[in-house]
Amino acid sequence: MLIINGKIITMEAQDYENGFVRIKGKIIDAIGDMSVCPKAEVGEEVLDVKGAWVMPGIIEAHCHIGIIEEKLGTMGDDCNEMTNPVTPELRAIDAVNPMDPAFHDAIEAGITSVMVGPGSANVVGGQFLFMKTHGRCIDDMVVKAPAAMKVAFGENPKTAYGDKDMYPSTRMATAAMLRQTLFEARQYLTDKVSGELKQEDFKMEPWIPVLNGEIPLKAHAHRADDILTAIRIAKEFGVDITIDHCTEGHLIADEIKASGFPAIVGPDLTARSKPEVQYMNFKTNKVLCDAGILTAITTDHPVSLIQYLPLCAGLAVKYGMPRKEGLKAITINAARICRVDDRVGSLKKGKDADVAIFSGNPLECMTRTLWTVINGEIIYGR
Repeated sequence: MLIINGKIITMEAQDYENGFVRIKGKIIDAIGDMSVCPKAEVGEEVLDVKGAWVMPGIIEAHCHIGIIEEKLGTMGDDCNEMTNPVTPELRAIDAVNPMDPAFHDAIEAGITSVMVGPGSANVVGGQFLFMKTHGRCIDDMVVKAPAAMKVAFGENPKTAYGDKDMYPSTRMATAAMLRQTLFEARQYLTDKVSGELKQEDFKMEPWIPVLNGEIPLKAHAHRADDILTAIRIAKEFGVDITIDHCTEGHLIADEIKASGFPAIVGPDLTARSKPEVQYMNFKTNKVLCDAGILTAITTDHPVSLIQYLPLCAGLAVKYGMPRKEGLKAITINAARICRVDDRVGSLKKGKDADVAIFSGNPLECMTRTLWTVINGEIIYGR
């Protein structure tokens, strides 16, 4: 495929006011100005976009698409295993249903890949995966699995188990349970490396990529004190985290910056439904961005609908985030935070051919998605 006459927004060093993108198979083969555009090869599809915006496919960095299915209620909700507060052995790949109609909504919005996993009822919820939004067999849609280990702080685990008169019922207990689990996992890894391990443990094995720094803890934390607890524990055990939601992050931006950890902010396009989100505001994105913190934006679908992710980025820009940073928050920044920027997040030779083509700036609500290309194939065309 040869996409021509587009306003090419690469999310790399150089954009092109009137440029082209050449795709060979599932990979981007070349990008440049129309003045150096190659002639179409025999059998090559030419897509003249007539000045439309050509961007990398949009990325949702934290959601529950397919694991909380639309239209099915309780029968389609596999997000939280609320019978045990520590479940590292759970894998999102075993619960995400690609037939969820929300995947079509995502594609229609130019969203080509998503980070999906368990909810936040448990102290340890299980393993996230990063996947494309098009397909029928999830095994063929996966880009990275596992991609993160979900942990949660604050109200959710406290109320999910405290209301049952179970441990944990306080923030102290939540932190203690996570510490104990990490302590045991670290000892397990030490024994395995030294050859002293007598038998592999199914609940301990998932911690190895976390302790080895291959994947981060995906830390659900809204309130400032919960964010700082997540950072404190990560530093204690020498593991990486992403701070997901980060609702009060604007109150402790310097501390987050000093930690070196990135933030995935949102959902802000929803009601302040509980005390820990009382200071929810789109300005959080600007404050974190101004502090130099690597920031992405999330809808937390279905808390906010996934197709409104570009709109959420637009509202962040409305509240002061620079426009370029708003675009990066749903493309290359999201890819970097999810550790898949070698494949997605920008238009670059050698990366996956995931391309979103818009009538204008996708951060503006009147903009239409014209085409969505995933793995070099047009999946949606208006």
